[in-house]
Order: sequence, then C-alpha cells, then structure tokens
Amino acid sequence: MSMQNKPQMVEAVMFFSERGGICKQMFFAEFEALLDGVVNMPEFADQQMRIAYVAINPRLLIRAAVFFYLDFDEKGAPDSGWNIPLQHLSERAGRGPDLGAGPIRLACRSQCPVSWHQMHLWDPSLAPGQNDLLLLRDAVKRNSLGLLVEDDSVQAIAPERLHMASEDKWYAPDAASEVADKVAETMNQEHRLKTAQLIKQQRLRISSLSQQHEEEVAKLKLANEEQGKSLQVQARELHRALRQQQELNASLKAQLAAQAASMQSLREEMTEQVRDSECHDRSESEILRVQFESELQTKIASAVAEYKEQVAIRDVELAYRNEQGAQAQQEVERLKRERDELVGQGGEQILERLATLGVVFVVYHPGAGHLTIPLQDIGSYRDNPVAYAAAKCFVSEAQYRQWLAHYQQPNCEATLPSGQRCAIPIDRVDTPSRFTVGDSNCCERHKAGSRLRTVG
Repeated sequence: MSMQNKPQMVEAVMFFSERGGICKQMFFAEFEALLDGVVNMPEFADQQMRIAYVAINPRLLIRAAVFFYLDFDEKGAPDSGWNIPLQHLSERAGRGPDLGAGPIRLACRSQCPVSWHQMHLWDPSLAPGQNDLLLLRDAVKRNSLGLLVEDDSVQAIAPERLHMASEDKWYAPDAASEVADKVAETMNQEHRLKTAQLIKQQRLRISSLSQQHEEEVAKLKLANEEQGKSLQVQARELHRALRQQQELNASLKAQLAAQAASMQSLREEMTEQVRDSECHDRSESEILRVQFESELQTKIASAVAEYKEQVAIRDVELAYRNEQGAQAQQEVERLKRERDELVGQGGEQILERLATLGVVFVVYHPGAGHLTIPLQDIGSYRDNPVAYAAAKCFVSEAQYRQWLAHYQQPNCEATLPSGQRCAIPIDRVDTPSRFTVGDSNCCERHKAGSRLRTVG
C-alpha cells in the first residue's frame, strides 16, 4: 500500500431506527452538508432521530462515540438551531467499554463532559441482545462506507531464508517455561481487562437506568402535586358554597322566628281583649272571639303567603345570580378568545414570520439548561417562565424556586437558637428533581437534628 493511500482516522455518523437497528450511515462531511441545508432527508421527516458520531481507526475499530438527538421538520430538513460540538465532546469524553481497540471515549446523557448539552444526548442500551455499542461495532466491521483498511498481514518468509537449528538446541526447558509464564501473565491481564470492562458497562447501564427512574419519579410527583392542588381548589369552592347556603338558612330562620314572636304577641293581645269582653257580655265575647279567630287565620295566611313569596323571590334571585355567573363566565371565555385572536393576529404573526425566517427562540434556565422554545409554547413561557422551566425539569414551580435559591447561594438555611441562619457553605445540588427541602439545603449537623426531631 503506498503512502498516499495509507488509511487515516475516519469520522462517521450512523442513524438508529425506531426498531433498534442502524438504518443509515454517512461520513461526517456529508452530515455537515446536511446541517448546512445542502440536502434534505425526507425519510426522516417530522421525526426525532437517535444518532451516533463515531471515530474509526484504520483497523475498522471504534475509538470514540457520541450519542445525540437531531430533529427533522416536515420536509426532512434538520433543526437549524442544532449546534452540538461533536468533535469537542468526543475529545473530552470519559472512558467507555472496549470495542476491540481499548476503552473508547464515550459521551452520552449519563456521561456528558459539557453539562448544558446533556439534555440533547441519549444513553445507548447495553442490554444483552440489544446492545447499541455492539451494533455500532458490527456496522463498522461490515465497512459499508468503503473505508481504507490497514493491511495487518505479515510478509511471507522465503524458504531459502529459513535456517534449521542444531539438534542439541531443539529443546530449551528454561525458554519454554518463560514463554509459558508470559502466556499465563498475558491471559491473566486480558481476563482482568475484560472483567474491568464488564464492570464499566454495568455501571454505565445502572447510571442510565437510575436517571430514567429519577425522571419517571419526578413526572409522577409533579402530576400528583397538580392533582392535589386541583382537589384542594374544588374543596375550597364546595366549602364556600356551603357557607353561603348556611348563611342564607340562618337568615330565613331568623325571619321565621321574628314572625312567630310577632304572632305570639298578637295572639296574647287578642286573648286579653277577649277576656276583658267576657266580663261585659257573653255574646259580645263570642263575636270578638269569632273576629279574633278570623283575623288570626287571615294574618297567619298572610304571613305564610308573605314567607312563601320571600322564599320564591330568594329562589329567583339565586337562579338569576347563577345565570349571571354563567353569562359572566361565558363573557370571560369570549373575551379570552378575542384576546387570543387579537394577540395571534398581532404578535403571533410576527413570531411565525420570524420562525419562517429560521429564527430559533432559545433561553437559558439553571437546571434546565438552554431550552429551545417551540412557537406554540411562546405564550405559556411568556406568562410564567419559571413554571415553564420547572415543567422541563419535572418539578413543581415552588420546588424549582426553592432549588434556584439554593443553587445561587448554597448555604445552610437552618435557623440557629439565636434566630440567625446557619449559613455554612454546603454542596450544591445541580438537579432540581434531586433537591429536597430540609435536607439538600441544610448542613450535615442540621440534617441530623431535623431527623431526630422527626423521630421524636
């Protein structure tokens, strides 16, 4: 092989399909042309692809790998805001499994040398039968890209250059023993390297599974908190309605009691008049008694009718209020829709034109990193940026604000007997979902104190 054709280290990019296999391979230069918009890939339209950047040596063995995501739009064009430095990550990556040429340099979600790129990386599967690293190794060995391979064959020795040793030197016990010792030592060293490599793979897999578990727990915790808040709001509304009904019933009972007292005093007055009239004339008393009974029945009927009328009026008022509340709610909804339409006709059109021109809205929040905000999420982010960042970290807004205060000033927040804060510097928790109030923001002494108080 001439010096001009001597193979060199090659950079390539391999695409993983949803079923787990490798569906496309290309050189890194072709991948850069794809990012520059020279070509599109319609077969990946409207998908988020799992991709691996690999560095391949002249013996078709992988020396470095970076596992990352790339979004394609409906036309098959890659995300114009994608800017991950693959070569830089591969050079600074930590040690990974041995794929035939010693431990590779591996950059993935659970082992990322640059923290703000972590959310754009993914962890390869190391499960038996579905090992993504082995898929890469086998794909490189098949050499579908047609790479130049280094010739490892040894030149054959001409028969005339072979020399026969004398018979007294055929057997060399000492030399054979040394060779056997070297072979045993080499096998022992290879066994240790393979064992260490297996441990490294298992640790990487455990780290990946732990991170997935933490994300799932954070999502469940956030959903539980939101459901609890919704139930609390419903309970407060029911308590408020109950108090209003109780107040209305108490008012009606007071009115009934006042009317009953008035009727009782009127009855006593009429009875007294009857008693006085009985002393003068029995017939006149009888007439008065009849008049009294008639007037009393009339007043009772009038009072009952008045009460029923008041109750009916109250029922009508309640129905009218409910109707007004429903109309007011409908008016609020209509005004919200009109506001959204007006906003959509104004600012949203400008945002859509900017997005059409390739402008990408990127913000940075601690814990969430650099976030690329889709056009449809601009409104929710504008209303509450902190809540948006908290949702991306799978935590509640309150927990994210508490973690942010701890992240900006990682000091112990426990209160001393003198009333002052402890303020001892503590280790910073970089991930909001791992932050626990009363534990992550306290020094070791106050953590132990809080646990003792809890047990006691």
